[in-house]
Amino acid sequence: MPRPGPRASRRPPYTVCAALLLLLLLLTGCAAAGTAPGPGGTAPRPAAVRTGAHAPTGNAGAHAPTGAAGPGAVAARGPAAPTAPREIRMLGQTVRSAIPAESRQALVVTGNSPDSSEATAVLYTRDDPAVGWEPAAGPWPAHNALYGWTDEHRLNDLRTPIGVYGLTAAGGLLEAPGTELPYVQSPAFTASGEGFDGESLEGSFDYVIAIDYNRVAGASPLDPTRPLGEERGGGIWLHVDHGGPTQGCISLPEDRMEELLRILDPAKVPVIVMGDGAALAR
Repeated sequence: MPRPGPRASRRPPYTVCAALLLLLLLLTGCAAAGTAPGPGGTAPRPAAVRTGAHAPTGNAGAHAPTGAAGPGAVAARGPAAPTAPREIRMLGQTVRSAIPAESRQALVVTGNSPDSSEATAVLYTRDDPAVGWEPAAGPWPAHNALYGWTDEHRLNDLRTPIGVYGLTAAGGLLEAPGTELPYVQSPAFTASGEGFDGESLEGSFDYVIAIDYNRVAGASPLDPTRPLGEERGGGIWLHVDHGGPTQGCISLPEDRMEELLRILDPAKVPVIVMGDGAALAR
């Protein structure tokens, strides 16, 4: 008797349809909207994942979080910080603060040492407060008193007073070379005799600019008034250099005195800042 053949396996039609529908959902339902499967049929990770710290190389720049720069990106820069006005570098804060805010001309005379009679002068201007101080003339060689500098000048101590002082009047034996400062021409400015090194003093007062130490600002350099008293000395001038130390004044070459007289302008409230280097750095 022949064996019966294998029983035919039949599935109801609805079972096949359900399987096909499930397969279709598996192929399409896990892919992110708007994306297609990657090579080999593998769907790429959703965009929400690609933007994280572990985004694949090459996509970080396009999908980097706000504030994060991708490879090769140029970092955004904020507005540049404003530049502070220039200061006169060798001056310390204490000396700087002694310069009047309205001053726009400052002759800085820096002694070689506290006991030296040799110095260097540079004229600075501050025409634009936003820019600050800039050198305008010099450096020029200068002399000061025989024994150097002092914080408390006394009559005949042969030292030049340290500090910041106004320059408000001028004069001389010679006619003014052209200056905005009040200028007194007088034979009383005749100089004679010899300096400490035996040099002739003739012509030393051809041009002078009064330094407002222990004097009435704006008065003639010849005015004898001493507001601090006679014992504190006076008659401290800028004058023509005679080739050696002074008794307390500052001296410059004659052509430099002429140049200075032409440059100084009372409207710019000129001052002299003078002392040895260490004193000016305070």
